[in-house]
Amino acid sequence: MASSLEKLKGKMVQTTDLDGHDLPPSPAPSSPRNGRRYALATELVYTESNDQYNASSVPIYQSATFKQTSASGGGGEYDYTRSGNPTRTHLERHLAKIMNAQRALVVSSGMACLDVITRLLRPGDEVITGDDLYGGSNRLLKYLSTNGGIIVHHVDTTDPECVKAVLSDKTAMVLLETPTNPLIKVVDIPTIAAYTHERNANAIVSVDNTMLSPMLLNPLELGADIVYESGTKYLSGHHDLMAGVMAVNDIALGEKLYFTINASGCGLSPFDSWLLLRGIKTLGVRMEKQQANAQRIAEFLEQHGFKVRYPGLKSHPQYKLHWSMARGAGAVLSFETGDTTISERIVESARLWAISVSFGCVNSLISMPCRMSHASIDPQTRAERQMPEDIIRLCVGIEDPEDLIDDLQRALVQAGAVKVTLNGIEGLTLADGEAPAA
Repeated sequence: MASSLEKLKGKMVQTTDLDGHDLPPSPAPSSPRNGRRYALATELVYTESNDQYNASSVPIYQSATFKQTSASGGGGEYDYTRSGNPTRTHLERHLAKIMNAQRALVVSSGMACLDVITRLLRPGDEVITGDDLYGGSNRLLKYLSTNGGIIVHHVDTTDPECVKAVLSDKTAMVLLETPTNPLIKVVDIPTIAAYTHERNANAIVSVDNTMLSPMLLNPLELGADIVYESGTKYLSGHHDLMAGVMAVNDIALGEKLYFTINASGCGLSPFDSWLLLRGIKTLGVRMEKQQANAQRIAEFLEQHGFKVRYPGLKSHPQYKLHWSMARGAGAVLSFETGDTTISERIVESARLWAISVSFGCVNSLISMPCRMSHASIDPQTRAERQMPEDIIRLCVGIEDPEDLIDDLQRALVQAGAVKVTLNGIEGLTLADGEAPAA
């Protein structure tokens, strides 16, 4: 039998839980034990399974219960799918591998991840988070502050000194997103993690990595304690399932998260686990295409005078910081028109761009966050956090970029956001209505 600790990919990987039981969601050793480690694009696709029939696709164990070998129970690796399931285990092993983590856990949605993570908090604990936060995260934190005795500080997390100023012995968690949604602000994870752990060694730095996925960013390597993301987005890629993914390198912390998952029953179902496994295999090629399309579209909008927020543009104020941490710019961008009515017309005039919340899908989406994904944040709070009511978010898919640009250009014309000339279209500046031809 293998030792409970074995050397894997240069790390000490624990294969048993705190009670000495086998720990199925440990990283799967797919890379060669000797020789060059596989690239991430290969690891996404390559998985190993001990299926009795050597199935190329991991089987779906669509069973709620598993037979035991004794009257007292036990004797089998699984007993009840709420506690564990072979399909989910394979997914968790695969995710731990690609996220370079000791343990990964999967639940029913990205918000279920945050719910599980925040159950680590106790009344009186303080949480520091951003002033540009996903609407669902803001809603849950507001509920906890109102009903759970949790104190939440919303600060400008793009400035580590703002975070440092609020850190105290009562700080239990620092919750980060980067890039933020929808203002696309970049957060310095290493510096904030260092400040946090220096001030309070027991504080947990948790990073929502949904915007970039494991393909482009690994917060655990930058000092985070927990990384989580909505598997509904890039990991799945097709918006045909809901899932949440968490990963940690601290085994004790992983056990605490698993306890809540098992107790509450929010673990991902076998069928959705299988769908997510399938989606992960194409993450590399999807993200490559989506990023390339997003770059083209961001440049097109910027050339026509719009204020564009995208870390792939050198005009982004935190361009260097982003690229010091990430391997790509992602495929979500936002831009402003200066007029809420014009923005509404643009969104409603688009054809290829579907009006929808969420992102990360193979097809392109368009929305006004203040009307949809962030509508749960009241207008006064949005104003205090300097969130423009006219901002439009584009979630770029894998379509032909010329078709996407043509459709967007037509929507801009119909909305009156640009001027039509004999040479094409000219942008209108946010200030005086005139801009030089692009």
